[in-house]
Amino acid sequence: MLVWHDGQIVYRKALGFRALEPRREVMTADTIFDIASLTKVVATTIAVMQLVERGQVRLNDPVAKYIPEFAQNGKEDVTVRNLLTHYSGLDPDLDLTQPWIGRDAAFTLAFAAKPSSPPGSKFVYSDINFIVLAALVERVSKEQLDKYCDTHIFTPLKMTRTRFTPPKTWLPRIAPTQYDEQNRMLRGVVHDPTARRMGGVAGNAGVFSTADDLSKFARAMITGSAVLPVSMVEKMTTPQQPPTSSNLRGLGWDIDSPFSSNRGDLLPVGSFGHTGFTGTSLWIDPTTRTYIVLLTNAVHPRGRGTAVALRNKVATAVTAALNLKPSEQQELRWKTITGYNEAQTAARRLAVRNGTVRTGIDVLEGHNFDVLNGSSAQKRRIGLLTNQTGTDSQGRRTIDVLAHAEGISLDAIFSPEHGVAGTLDTLHIDNSRDMATGIAVYSVYGGTNAARRPSADILKQLDAVVIDIQDVGVRFYTYETTVGYFLEAAAKTGTEVVLLDRPNPITGSFVQGAIGDPGKENFTNYGIIPVRHGMTLGELAKMFNGERNLGAKLTVVPMEGWTRGDWFDSTSLPWVNPSPNLRSLTQATLYPGVALVEGTNVSVGRGTDTPFELLGAPWIKGTELASYLNARNISGVRFVPAAFTPSDSNYANQRCQGINLVLIDRNAFDGPELGVELASALLKLYPQQFHIDRMMEILANQSVYDAIVHGQDPRRIAEDWRRALESFQQIRQKYLIYK
Repeated sequence: MLVWHDGQIVYRKALGFRALEPRREVMTADTIFDIASLTKVVATTIAVMQLVERGQVRLNDPVAKYIPEFAQNGKEDVTVRNLLTHYSGLDPDLDLTQPWIGRDAAFTLAFAAKPSSPPGSKFVYSDINFIVLAALVERVSKEQLDKYCDTHIFTPLKMTRTRFTPPKTWLPRIAPTQYDEQNRMLRGVVHDPTARRMGGVAGNAGVFSTADDLSKFARAMITGSAVLPVSMVEKMTTPQQPPTSSNLRGLGWDIDSPFSSNRGDLLPVGSFGHTGFTGTSLWIDPTTRTYIVLLTNAVHPRGRGTAVALRNKVATAVTAALNLKPSEQQELRWKTITGYNEAQTAARRLAVRNGTVRTGIDVLEGHNFDVLNGSSAQKRRIGLLTNQTGTDSQGRRTIDVLAHAEGISLDAIFSPEHGVAGTLDTLHIDNSRDMATGIAVYSVYGGTNAARRPSADILKQLDAVVIDIQDVGVRFYTYETTVGYFLEAAAKTGTEVVLLDRPNPITGSFVQGAIGDPGKENFTNYGIIPVRHGMTLGELAKMFNGERNLGAKLTVVPMEGWTRGDWFDSTSLPWVNPSPNLRSLTQATLYPGVALVEGTNVSVGRGTDTPFELLGAPWIKGTELASYLNARNISGVRFVPAAFTPSDSNYANQRCQGINLVLIDRNAFDGPELGVELASALLKLYPQQFHIDRMMEILANQSVYDAIVHGQDPRRIAEDWRRALESFQQIRQKYLIYK
């Protein structure tokens, strides 16, 4: 084990035994290990990236450009990036049930491999990826992989005890792994069966090395060198996976995925590393300027050992023992308290919950639609404001449930922004007809303000309007304004409003952000309420009706089983996208912050697979912005440099640099404060390019806007609005249904 921190080796020690069979040997600090899959990052990835740096290979090029025969069996679109990030769609390994031998045979099989999923769609850790990458290095450089690595990586870094196929003179100091198929102990012969069949030189495994040599390599990764220039290291070790993935992978390197056990509980996201099957591990954290090398022969002697738990414990213990600066301690404390404990809390909540939340439609069904049934024998004429989120616990649309309910005649359907199916992202939606029931669908999302209100002529024909729609708990989400407009119109026509309540997905326990100024009401600012109000749509409707003195006849059918502190993922309800660009609870949690700057000239990831988890523009420098924001120590969130090309909205089809927002503690996260931090950072770093004036429509608070423009610290701004929230809290309390 070797630990380096802030310029010096602080721990270097050999423990245990190098071998147990055929005889015991004490471990020594200069023991040479089969580093297994560390080969992928110490050798193959570096070789590929050096070719990229020289312009001989491009990451987004199809692999077939360099290896034409790789295009067979539908792989013509697989890129170099797909291989490096394990998103190629290829299987984990070559078929070892067939009697093949030699590197040429392995390459032939790899080039002919048939993908099991489309490139970019699924993360599958695959040795085939790196076998192909080794072939690519050899095709482009005209050197065999072992010779290339020795000349261009190991020798320049003075890694004198690192190489493929070690010589016999090294054998006494090599840690044996396990017995092979002929019951021979593998010593100095690669453990990986595929690499062994390839003669010991493969892109996925085959390198032997020592802790001291890997220390030289890791130090160069942190400090930079001619072999590992800083630009190349940054490229390799920032997230490069498709935006759809929650697994953070660099080019070759692991950042945050199920394979990240060696990061421990304290090292932050933004550090990186890799492991090897034989029990080897390397993790590097540029934030604290620390790396940990842990080399074990865990598979010795019978292949049944594992070092996974040990890696985690070592990394956690090492980080806890470091004499870190206060800012570093705070950053690592975040990772412990927020990321780990939050996951445990969520798991416990899910484990102990009995039953599930019953939404308003389920409660209505359970009571035989009593609040909708009239006293006469005549069916009541009903309208329904809903979209794709309106379903019951059986997955049936509320449309269909009401259309077939006794005593009810469903005569009209109203659809909000994004349409009744929730898939449209345009500024105007036309009327239509529901295909299943034949009922007319009236859009209340037209191009003018009048076209965003329900028609009084239609409401006059109805006895009641039912509302069943999933809100996201944010003031500027237009469904809330639409509900307000219905209450206004229904009050004038005497039409009853029955709202079927649903959870606030980001809980009903947080009230955050600036309150909208009076007189600035618009379609994204209906009420004088804060950005994150901590209310359900039913509670909001009661408050709109009461505080505005609308006088609508309103009935809220409450949920059963929901408590104010519940996040959506503790309700056991299925997630249905409330709108096309809110596709996960994480995105909904980030939304009240990131969307505050959406109206400006930045992209918030619309037109990518992870909207509101990204922010960028062609004029932003991702590394610069991420570093600035991370230095702010914004509670609950971290920032990783990212590059993306949105397909629509701001900067459609233009390459953007920016940040990937990583939510690490949603309970400590203040979304509106993040929005102010983002605006302040963009204004400070890019004063000529960032157009903050476009922020006002969504922010709707002049004093906060002026404070940002004048450079006031975002924390001070947040403190000011928190004092203003006290009066709102008193008003809010009167309308809470779920105490």
